[in-house]
Amino acid sequence: MDYVKQARRLQAEGIAKALEKRNMIAHICADRNECREKILSLIPAGSSVSWGGSESMKQCALPEALKTAGQYTVLDRGEYPPEKMQDFYVSSFCSDYFLMGTNAITLDGELINVDGNGNRVASLIFGPKHVFVIAGMNKVVPDVAQGYIRTRNLASPPNTLRLAKNTPCASLGKCGDCLSPDCICNQIVVTRRSRDKERIHVFLVCEDLGF
Repeated sequence: MDYVKQARRLQAEGIAKALEKRNMIAHICADRNECREKILSLIPAGSSVSWGGSESMKQCALPEALKTAGQYTVLDRGEYPPEKMQDFYVSSFCSDYFLMGTNAITLDGELINVDGNGNRVASLIFGPKHVFVIAGMNKVVPDVAQGYIRTRNLASPPNTLRLAKNTPCASLGKCGDCLSPDCICNQIVVTRRSRDKERIHVFLVCEDLGF
């Protein structure tokens, strides 16, 4: 018996109950493959779909799956030239389904996210009709305070390296509380509840995903 997987499942079940109290719909997935198939099964044909920058989503092979399905209007920022990026943000904000990871999730079901540009957290807060959040169990923290620490010291440094940003965390591997032009922690958002019960779905994946 894999006791780590068993413990993560039990932890996910507790978080799922907390999410339901916060008016969010929880789905527990054994691994990234189950997560991908579950998400695809919940998006009706003909829907417009977009996503924020998310390593978790890439690791679930969702961009490729959405494109090859041939039944969605897929809005992929990678297909937009820099001068058209604002058009992408506006279209993505009005999509039927917006997919994203989360930088941290508390045991009590709160989501903590940082953003450089703001389009990802803006879409989480308002805009797209449905938001699907993918959360590997490595993102779990005891509380919001620990979520801030995780987000800025564990999630942001590898993200700045991935994006080739010139920030203290890209050279030190930990938060420098910077105000640099390349800072990716311009917005820090805590989602403690969803006003609309049908809008935010959180997919708790019982393995490590993303940063």
